[in-house]
Amino acid sequence: MAEAHQAVGFQFTVTPEGIDLHLSREVLKHIYLSGVTSWRKRNGILTGVYPASPSSWLILVIAIMSTLYTRVDPSMGMIDSIKETLPHHISILIIMIITQTVVSAILFATGLWFSLILILRYTLKALLSYHGWIFESHGKKSFSTKLWLNLVKMLSGQRPLLYSFQASLPKLPVPRVEDTVRRYLESVRPLLDDEAYKQMETVANEFEKDPAPKLQKYLILKSWWSANYVSDWWEQYIYLRSRGPIMVNSNFYTMDLLYITPTHRQAARAGNVVHAMLQYRRKLERGEHAPMRALGIVPMCSFQMERMFNTCRIPGVETDYLQHLKDRKHLVVYHRGRFFKVWLYYGGRHLFPSELETQFQRILGDPTEPRPGEERLAALTAGDSQGVNKASLDAIETAAFFLTLDDESHGYDPENGRSLDMYAKSLLTLCLGRWFDKSFTLIIYKNGKMGLNAEHSWGDSPIVGHMWEYVLATDCFQLGYTEEGHCKGDTNKGLALPTLLQWDIPSECQEIITRSYTLAKEIADDVDFHSFLFDEFGKGLIKRCRTSPDAFIQLALQLAQFRDKGKFCLTYESSMTRMFKEGRTETVRSCTCESTAFVRAMEDEGKTNTQRLELFQKAADKHQNMYRLAMTGSGIDRHLFCLYIVSKYLGIDSPFLKQVLSEPWRLSTSQTPQQQLNLIDIQKFPKYVSAGGGFGPVADDGYGVSYIIVGENLITFHISSKFFSPETDSYRFGQNIRQAMLDIKALFNVEKKKP
Repeated sequence: MAEAHQAVGFQFTVTPEGIDLHLSREVLKHIYLSGVTSWRKRNGILTGVYPASPSSWLILVIAIMSTLYTRVDPSMGMIDSIKETLPHHISILIIMIITQTVVSAILFATGLWFSLILILRYTLKALLSYHGWIFESHGKKSFSTKLWLNLVKMLSGQRPLLYSFQASLPKLPVPRVEDTVRRYLESVRPLLDDEAYKQMETVANEFEKDPAPKLQKYLILKSWWSANYVSDWWEQYIYLRSRGPIMVNSNFYTMDLLYITPTHRQAARAGNVVHAMLQYRRKLERGEHAPMRALGIVPMCSFQMERMFNTCRIPGVETDYLQHLKDRKHLVVYHRGRFFKVWLYYGGRHLFPSELETQFQRILGDPTEPRPGEERLAALTAGDSQGVNKASLDAIETAAFFLTLDDESHGYDPENGRSLDMYAKSLLTLCLGRWFDKSFTLIIYKNGKMGLNAEHSWGDSPIVGHMWEYVLATDCFQLGYTEEGHCKGDTNKGLALPTLLQWDIPSECQEIITRSYTLAKEIADDVDFHSFLFDEFGKGLIKRCRTSPDAFIQLALQLAQFRDKGKFCLTYESSMTRMFKEGRTETVRSCTCESTAFVRAMEDEGKTNTQRLELFQKAADKHQNMYRLAMTGSGIDRHLFCLYIVSKYLGIDSPFLKQVLSEPWRLSTSQTPQQQLNLIDIQKFPKYVSAGGGFGPVADDGYGVSYIIVGENLITFHISSKFFSPETDSYRFGQNIRQAMLDIKALFNVEKKKP
């Protein structure tokens, strides 16, 4: 995904005093800090004692106390031992209030309760460390897997909160160096000729002998000490230390419902959506959202969700940092070059949708002209992170999130083949009214359509998608609108007016803003977007082909890439590692020996469909296996990335790691998952489907492709590239994808079911 851009050729320097004499001390310091950061993350009493509950402590205490009257000692003498250890002066005081026996029984019950919690927690952690189930064929679970699933379900409790499983999630394992090197060589084999591969094999084998064992030891130490040996370094070095513009290179976007616009009143849509977001935030802060679980049973990590709201990326000279605050009570709104502060609470409660609509309508009707330099102020967050960018703009940076009431109209128009292209470009690259450093910017268009631009360092696309699914469902099916398109409810005319933020921008700063805007506009103008609906068939038909939909699409992308450029390239597919504590993403290298053999067979007129189908199945099985390995901690790229970080701290120069980290991903891909299928019944409401989202191109001469599988018969693709490159054309690549999908489908004797 977007992180692939940041992962190519990144550099950092280690500059503390004494680095030339105490290299190992430096890496140990950073390992120590990783552990400290992990220990600071706490999610409250209820999640801290899960799978037990505070009420279970009371029940256990009452049960132990009741045995005192039956002259049965379930503690086998421990209660008496506790009585003897109580200090004499304390005993006298206690006797005045309650007997020593009762106190001792309570202490014993409390100790027993905590012991049982630890036993249950570590039993669940041991069970969750088993991943054999993911490698079994879909719908064909072994007896051991069925037994395992039942045990996990039994120990998971009845109503877990969002963060209930955090303490029970296993840690991401560190793969063996020899396994990672072997998988890496296998991944580059189809991209290198015999001579180049032999050279790479030699360099890799030398690395495996030395210095890999030394680097690996530090990495194993970090995995023992910290919650996750990858995630904090990934956030720091891939995102926050990157000095390039984040507008296209890091941020990503999400679109509105494809076919439905609940209201065409801009202020009303903003009122409902902002209120739905505040509801989501309140449930998030209370941990009331149900945790995401694979198969509805296996829990996934929720730590990324903590920083979804009230968060801003604060620029620095060498590195940025994330500022996350507690419950923020205001919102900053951008409209026609002005910034307004809007309070979200009234009398200790959230503003109702109708009240928010009133506030936003006041902003839309405000005739004030922007002050000099104000209109393009947000462009500072799109350009390079240096210079005046360090200045803190408190009202914006501390807001719950950023809202733009846009003067443009966008959305899907079946009569306009470029409507989704312009929609995507507006969401990702419009330099005015997008505060790219905020955790996310909500954009409401003049025609009532909307979208989201999200900063990437704090969280990944599925995390934003979880919130977005909730908001869309709440907006349409819970809050709703009047017949005139307004928010439901009475209007409170006593609300304080939105506050127009004041600026005094000197001329030299205006010049910097202009330069930053010019740079941002050049970057934006160079991005070539093409988004299209593929509705010839979808997941339903692919599953009848007994193939994974993701593997099917990835092989279609390989075929399209070869037809587009006449060659194969290093391909990045983002997968998740959230079955581990604080897990984020891993890379699946989709261009394999098996996929290239299949593509060549498709282009070879001498091959029969039977031969092509056999090669397709081998390539699909290979892809599925690699995806599963990545999800279960046996990927390639995050391990090599962390080895590279350790080598930099130790001052060790590794030609192999340099080569690996500098290889460009000319095809970067990602699937947008649908996670909360229970929120909207698309069988009953087939028009209420999302258009998905996308990201910018990773390589200057490559493509970025995002896709969402919607229901049984629709797949939406989002393609980006750069006009600058004569090798790429997003529309052309989209046509190649469409044809590749149809050509692969023709290998199977199946037809799309009629709706």
